[in-house]
Amino acid sequence: MEPRPKLRERLARRPYPSWRGPSLNRMIPNILTMVGLCCGLVAIRFAVDGRFAQAAAFIVVAGVIDGLDGRIARLLKGTSRFGAEFDSLSDFLCFGVAPALVLYLWTLHAPGPLGFVPCVMFAVCSSLRLARFNAASIAEPGAPLPPPKPAFASNFFTGVPAPAGAGLALFPLFASLAFAEWGWDGVANAFRHPLLAAVILLVVGGLMVSTVPSWSAKRVKVPPGMVLPLLLGVGAFLAVLLAEPWAAIAAASLLYVGVIIGSVRAWRRLAREHAAHQPPPEA
Repeated sequence: MEPRPKLRERLARRPYPSWRGPSLNRMIPNILTMVGLCCGLVAIRFAVDGRFAQAAAFIVVAGVIDGLDGRIARLLKGTSRFGAEFDSLSDFLCFGVAPALVLYLWTLHAPGPLGFVPCVMFAVCSSLRLARFNAASIAEPGAPLPPPKPAFASNFFTGVPAPAGAGLALFPLFASLAFAEWGWDGVANAFRHPLLAAVILLVVGGLMVSTVPSWSAKRVKVPPGMVLPLLLGVGAFLAVLLAEPWAAIAAASLLYVGVIIGSVRAWRRLAREHAAHQPPPEA
């Protein structure tokens, strides 16, 4: 039975139904965050199976995804409080829990129960660092405003970020895998010593909760004369990454140690310059 003419006209004039909710492109950052979270879980699963190279690879992939989801969210104007909290929970698992468990199953289980202590401390430091970062981005109602920071402070993170901390913590595993591929089993076994992994976990955990300044890649300005050398350096690193991935990733971890040292020196120099340009206090 066909509808009557007036009813048919009303149906023809009826607007196309629309649904409330975020658009699909604004969900892409959260989808990427979920993929990174799954990478951390898969890394733990591979570590349980004794496949440590695959476990390390998935943590590296999670780090790459973590560096992309926030930028994509800003490009697509899909930033939200939910996305920020979801990203922090994913970071805790991928860069706080997963590296500690991978190192424990790789080498720290050898000393017995004490080998688990550095793993717990590293995960706790990671959670504290992420909680401090989240708390600093939320203005509590009624709380006094913090003193204004100098302009140059926006170029730095406070403490080592969680993804970078995971890369530093996994340096013994990266180096051991690289030397094992070259047939240097003695050196590879030396990097697998539990004491080395425990010390690195504790030191890196301390750096994450410390007030040590570290450069924020979002704010780094490249001088015009350094653009070409930087591009050539990135190209050379990618070539080495394709040929010797574990050696390249281990070298990147060591390079980041140099970045931390350079960040501290730059912070001190900028702080001196800022203090020198401040007006003297009134009597």
